[in-house]
Amino acid sequence: MENTTHPNIIIETERLILREILPTDVDGMFELDSDPDVHLYLGNQPVHHQSEIKDVIEFIRRQYVDNGIGRWAIIEKKTNAFVGWAGLKYITEQTNHHIHYYDLGYRLIKRYWGQGIAPEAAKSVLDYAFDKMELTEVYAMADCNNDGSNHILQKLGFQLIERFDDEGVAHNWYRIIKQQRP
Repeated sequence: MENTTHPNIIIETERLILREILPTDVDGMFELDSDPDVHLYLGNQPVHHQSEIKDVIEFIRRQYVDNGIGRWAIIEKKTNAFVGWAGLKYITEQTNHHIHYYDLGYRLIKRYWGQGIAPEAAKSVLDYAFDKMELTEVYAMADCNNDGSNHILQKLGFQLIERFDDEGVAHNWYRIIKQQRP
C-alpha cells in the first residue's frame, strides 16, 4: 500500500514501513553492514567504520536521483526500529551478460532473520515494481550456498534461469515476469 501522507514512506505493509534510506540511518546501516554473518554470501567484506556507511548512504541516495529508484530502509512499525533494506536497484553495469535491468535485493540485521520480514518486504517491492512502475520483469541473484535467500526468491515466484560465476563464486540468476507472478 502506497502512503501519500508522509513523503519518505513509499510502502506500508502490515508490519513494515519501507522508506528512503536517510543520512540518519547511519547507525542501523552500520550494524547491518559491519556484521560478518550478514556479509557471508556478499563477498565477506563487512565495513569497519561508519564513514564507509555514510558513503554507502550517499551512493544509494544518488540512485534515487539518477534512476528514480533504489534500496529502501525497512522500518518495523511497532518499534520504529531500522531492520535492514529492500528495494530495486537499476543496474547499469554488466552482470551475467545483462545490463540496464532492475535487480531486487534485501538485507536484514541478523536479529531480524527468520521472522518473515525479508519475504514481506520483497513482495511489497515486487508489487510496487509491477503495479506502480509497470515493469514487465525483475531480476535477482543469490549465492548458490545462500539457502535462505534462494528459498525467499523461489517463494516469491522467481524462476531460476541459470547458474553463473560472479567473481569466482557460483550464483543463481533469477527472473520474475509480471504475468507469471503468484
